[in-house]
Amino acid sequence: MSAEKIISDWKKNNFKPLYWLEGEEDYYIDMVMNYAEHEILNEAEAGFNLTVFYGKDADWASVVNACRRYPMFAERQVVLLKEAQQMKDIDKLEGYFESPLVSTIFVVGYKGKTFDKRTKLYKLLKQSAEIFNSEKVKDYKLQEWISEFVKGQGYKINSKAVSLLDEHIGNDLNRITNEIEKLALNLKGKKEITEDDIERYIGISKEYNVFELQAAIAKKDLAKAITIIQYFEGNPKAGPIQMVLPALYASFSKVYTIFGMPDKGEAALKPHFYFNSTAVKNAMETISNYGYDGIERILLLLHQYNLKGVGVGNSGTSDASLMKEMVVKMIA
Repeated sequence: MSAEKIISDWKKNNFKPLYWLEGEEDYYIDMVMNYAEHEILNEAEAGFNLTVFYGKDADWASVVNACRRYPMFAERQVVLLKEAQQMKDIDKLEGYFESPLVSTIFVVGYKGKTFDKRTKLYKLLKQSAEIFNSEKVKDYKLQEWISEFVKGQGYKINSKAVSLLDEHIGNDLNRITNEIEKLALNLKGKKEITEDDIERYIGISKEYNVFELQAAIAKKDLAKAITIIQYFEGNPKAGPIQMVLPALYASFSKVYTIFGMPDKGEAALKPHFYFNSTAVKNAMETISNYGYDGIERILLLLHQYNLKGVGVGNSGTSDASLMKEMVVKMIA
């Protein structure tokens, strides 16, 4: 069961009395909750038949009493329990889960984790609820996810723009979608999002970013790499060391895995990089310029300087100085 399938069923007036939304990815839980709050009932019905609780402030008796009420001037009522992971006595909802009211749509959002499957409550949920586990998108699938989301909004996006969003924002679907939706408002009839749009409307430099730093290292262009790091030094939010080093490690780790592939040709590499032609080109250039030993050395340096970035073996050297020192050792 997916978030999209739940909403699709609701659009067809196909409802169950109990929905349990759990997991590490807030985005899909928020998507379902938002639809339940604003779309299941019309405005007139919602005035009498929509009740929203927050786990931190809710007590089980009030939640159960709300769920046991019958709808007024409507076929059904909606009860939402948001942030249920903060509810101290959530196990006391067991009695309601045993016999939920069919005229109530009770939607529970349990964020950040999954509920203990050994408990009586969870066993009851399996019998009476639609359970949705909202899993994090794997980092290596994030660029593909961004492209598909943009496509679903009716736009195209080029591979460099996708890489900029991935490298700068990271695995935060709520922030990614918010930025894309804000950007779309400024496109004025354009149907393709480019790196220029990302720079203009989101504020991510198309020239000075982690993606370009990785490309400069791949080309052994020390001057360009130092220039990018100097930009980070003057614009700390653009490239904090805590973001830059893990992103570089992920990129070079992916290149490192190519040495285990039987076919290292461009055609074979395209699926490995989700058909991102720029990423394939950079990977091939990295292999050509560094070889196996060189890329292994880069990964070891990234690990070493990541430790220094959090203060291990570092007596006060600035983040920018650490990164400059690191790229000199990589490229030398």
